[in-house]
Amino acid sequence: MRRSLEVWKMGTVNYLEALKLQEKLASDRKALKITDTLLSLQHPPTYTVGKRETVHNLLIPDSELKSMGAELHYTQRGGDITFHGPHQAILYPIVSLRDVGLGARMYVEKLELTMIELASMYGVKAQAGQKCETGVWVEDRKIGAIGVRISSGITSHGLAFNMDPDLNYFKHIVPCGIVDKGVTSLKNEAHVELPAEEVIQEQLIACFARIFGYNDVILKDKSVL
Repeated sequence: MRRSLEVWKMGTVNYLEALKLQEKLASDRKALKITDTLLSLQHPPTYTVGKRETVHNLLIPDSELKSMGAELHYTQRGGDITFHGPHQAILYPIVSLRDVGLGARMYVEKLELTMIELASMYGVKAQAGQKCETGVWVEDRKIGAIGVRISSGITSHGLAFNMDPDLNYFKHIVPCGIVDKGVTSLKNEAHVELPAEEVIQEQLIACFARIFGYNDVILKDKSVL
């Protein structure tokens, strides 16, 4: 059985713009107007808080965010506070879990595997977190975050993999609510020279498509969109 995935390569997109697009696509996917769709993008510096609203894990006043050139947004995804910014590869899958035959837990595990497989391509041994530790880790350093929303069996939000972001942004939060752990990046962990970020983002897309069993991938870049 052929399974199709449409991939939108969008470059850098404002967080709220991406959020509105996800909501529109999730509605269209529920109504069977579109096939499973994957948004591949980066964000300007943005802190996001999940539906538990754990804003206490932001360690600086809101007023300081503007001077840093960062935004703060509240979302309906799961998970705690996290940071999105330049040089971070983000995937937002808009997929029907019923069609792919997955429950929520297995879906999250496959997102973890997507990032673990990408890291392994550069000789980096990453693994899923321990109980209550979402995302993907290199020893006790987080390299990839996951926060998903599932509504009527349709997913939105997704994963963020640190290629080479400015890790100083993470000093202003308790990442994902976990106090005694650090944050890292592929650039820090890999002992090889990295290719252009667009190449890494394409490899992440390929890992996602393979792990989720898509055999028909249609790529659309921002000039078409």
